[in-house]
Amino acid sequence: MKITQLEVWRVDMLLEEPYQIAYQTVSCASNIFLKIETSQGIMGFGCAAPDPDVTGESPESVITAFEDIIHPLLIKANPIRIALLLSKLEKPLIGQPSALAMVDMALHDILGKISGLPVYQLFGAFRDRMKTSITIGILPVDATIARAKKYLAQGFKSIKIKGGLDIELDIERVVKVREAVGESIELRFDANQGYSVENSLRLVEETKRANLELIEQPTPKGQPDLIGRVTSGVPIPVMADESLMNLRDAFRLARRDLVDMVNVKLMKVGGIAEALQVNAVARSAGLEVMVGCMDESALAIAAGLHYALARPNVVYADLDGHLDLKDDPASGAVILKDGILFPTKLPGLGFNL
Repeated sequence: MKITQLEVWRVDMLLEEPYQIAYQTVSCASNIFLKIETSQGIMGFGCAAPDPDVTGESPESVITAFEDIIHPLLIKANPIRIALLLSKLEKPLIGQPSALAMVDMALHDILGKISGLPVYQLFGAFRDRMKTSITIGILPVDATIARAKKYLAQGFKSIKIKGGLDIELDIERVVKVREAVGESIELRFDANQGYSVENSLRLVEETKRANLELIEQPTPKGQPDLIGRVTSGVPIPVMADESLMNLRDAFRLARRDLVDMVNVKLMKVGGIAEALQVNAVARSAGLEVMVGCMDESALAIAAGLHYALARPNVVYADLDGHLDLKDDPASGAVILKDGILFPTKLPGLGFNL
């Protein structure tokens, strides 16, 4: 079997409603889709969600990487040799993790279709469904409460509240949301690097009665000692997100015992294969893992879900990046019911564009 044709195209998807986090306001998501065709007529699909602030990429840089690096290397190659192809792409695509993830997804999609199995079953199928949180951006208190009640009515059982701009407002929002949704709903908080150590400790202390499940990336990613001080100073789990961009970051965080958990996003680390390596490091260090996402098409969400379903210590999911996207060409690649995500029953990633 050989790769006979490759094609990429850009899709700009507006969000149903823009949202704010500590360092930006988001109203549109640009994803790059990849199709790989083989000599046996099997097609694999992947998706990149570049983000200048997180992955350091733009849609233009992903397309350029495809034209200059990916296409020349993959054309006429054997798509089953995933490890070889990804290793050849790793150095040329340094600094382009979502471009690498796009290729990784499409190759795993082909492998699943050849075998007739969903990707998560190829890697062990620890579970077949997963609860996901849903995120509330930075909003006024009343609007935050209204959004939380809306998600509760839709069946979600886990809510993540974004903050990091105003400690007073963040404390009030967390406490008031807990009062509004009751004790049975999981509440998580993500500061997106917006806090000092002191404010991180204060938020956890003053929201005790809200019973936060975890706090995510409270301090700046370039200062790992700061997040380590938060971890040692609070009684709830602390999770690294922006501080973990690759396998080396996972090793450094684990070796120094700086966090309790890590957020693994395929777009940050470069796809399913690398995410499995990061997960192995985390598991060896006793760290739990959350699978997260960017503003991604449901196709990329499916890839993240397949990764999470395959490993026992991927115990949390925050796979909601597709829910507000308008005109997603891969809508239906995952199935959501009462806050639970299911893969489709089709082979590979479970969806054909």
